[in-house]
Amino acid sequence: MSQDLKGSLVGFCNPLLDISSVVDDSLLAKYKLKANDAILASPEHVPLFQELIDSWDAKFLPGGAGQNALRGAQLLLPADSAVFIGAVGSDENAQRLKGAADKAGLRTNYMVNEEKPTGTCALLITGPNRSMVANLSAAETYSVEHIKKPENWKNIEDAKFYYITGFFFTVSPETIERVAKHANENNKTFTMNLSAPFVPQFYKEKVAETLPYVDILFGNETEAAAFAQNFGIESDDVKKIAKAVADLPKVSSKPRLVVFTQGAESTVVASSDSDEVRVYPVTPVPAEEIGDSNGAGDAFVSAFLSQHILGRSVDECVEAGTWLGGLVVREIGPNFPDRKLEYVPSGSFVPEISKL
Repeated sequence: MSQDLKGSLVGFCNPLLDISSVVDDSLLAKYKLKANDAILASPEHVPLFQELIDSWDAKFLPGGAGQNALRGAQLLLPADSAVFIGAVGSDENAQRLKGAADKAGLRTNYMVNEEKPTGTCALLITGPNRSMVANLSAAETYSVEHIKKPENWKNIEDAKFYYITGFFFTVSPETIERVAKHANENNKTFTMNLSAPFVPQFYKEKVAETLPYVDILFGNETEAAAFAQNFGIESDDVKKIAKAVADLPKVSSKPRLVVFTQGAESTVVASSDSDEVRVYPVTPVPAEEIGDSNGAGDAFVSAFLSQHILGRSVDECVEAGTWLGGLVVREIGPNFPDRKLEYVPSGSFVPEISKL
């Protein structure tokens, strides 16, 4: 099994070191931030990073949505199944990121920028909410030229599954296009995460060009609403949005699966080959057990993808995602429990079926 899955999953995103702090609403107001959002840093946000370190007991955590998801997937897959690709600086923060990947058994293939530091992400935690402000730095210099090199392109040729975050549209849409077309031409599975509301808003054209290649699309309820608003879907019902997105044009005959999480609320799954929309229950984590919500969505993707690669049913993939998301939300930051992780299907995880 391990030999069959060696290098089978490749993911692309912006590897970032998280600077995480529990803050109050006054800091959000100072920098005009929303309690639950993800944005790119503007010049007015630059002082925020040092302020977190100086005044808010900041902790340094390995981050970057794609690398988080790939770390979790590798923890649930046979050894050497997953490879992560992105750009870092030649500095201590890059070593911190690689160290976290190494601990999970995740192989990294970084493009190293000698001129810029490794990117960082400010994580402002207010109760169960988190606001993310990313300063991409070296991460934004990733170039398609890196993946064109034969020794790096071999990672793409060896893989059967690909995971791209919407954040990567800000950096290298050329890489996304190249990998998406390779997946389609070779009957492989291409998956994508909307990642943040600004992605379908400000990168609508690139998302529209990529979506026909997407076999599985992930997102949350706010990203679903942003997609609907920017792509002319006249509904605020997550079930109807999921089905409408699933039915958008596709270049291959393979059905498209759309998976929208809603935090502690239900998870919605729609497919282009069925009129049924599945709505899965989520058992809320008691408030006193919540560390913070950062990384819970990435953990859901981790477990879903790992079980999909292992050939499990959609019901089992969603149950696995819900299980791992519930574990990670109990941690501080995008961390996985420090023990061996193993998903065991319950056999009783049954969705509510809606027909639209």
